[in-house]
Amino acid sequence: MEPLEIFIVESTEPSEAKAYESIMKDIISELAFVRTIGRIKVRIRPEDSLFMMAIILRRGLPPIKAKEISETEIERAGSKVLITVTDEKTIPQFLEKLWAKFGRQNVIQPQRNLIEVISDDLKAAEDSIGDIIVDDPEKSLRERLADMAIRATPEGFRIRYHSLDNGRFIFVASEDTMQQEWIDEARVMLDDLIGDDVNGSSA
Repeated sequence: MEPLEIFIVESTEPSEAKAYESIMKDIISELAFVRTIGRIKVRIRPEDSLFMMAIILRRGLPPIKAKEISETEIERAGSKVLITVTDEKTIPQFLEKLWAKFGRQNVIQPQRNLIEVISDDLKAAEDSIGDIIVDDPEKSLRERLADMAIRATPEGFRIRYHSLDNGRFIFVASEDTMQQEWIDEARVMLDDLIGDDVNGSSA
């Protein structure tokens, strides 16, 4: 596993810290977050039924626009906009966005990498296609980070809070009613990671 910039696990039970450090490394590797996560801090307080996590991602994940993964041109006969998709894995999402914008009946896929769009105003259609947001990596990443955090959470900690904003993620879980002070504490953990003055042992 590629070393993280900072990897800290804190617990009021020292034996648990090492165990959770191993669990976290396995989960990060299994979910292919090795290159995505830069810094992570986990805090476990069994006496409070509390599990907290703060993460800083290595890089920002801007939305992917159609013009980044495709090329468009108006068919010579002037009846369709032809879209050549250069990134195959985005095709399902791209089709859904085109169906929503132009109607399923006006979107044809004669070949795997070729999509045709029928429109009354072909120039306007071609101009608008490039700015369609095909995929929002941060949205799917939020779901995957939450899945990772849930896997690491002690059994029975079903009251959860998580937030991802601008590559910064916090997660709080407990058996008890969620407390605002716990969320605030997780945000302080995140602030600690953002700064250089981070206490504890890093792996």
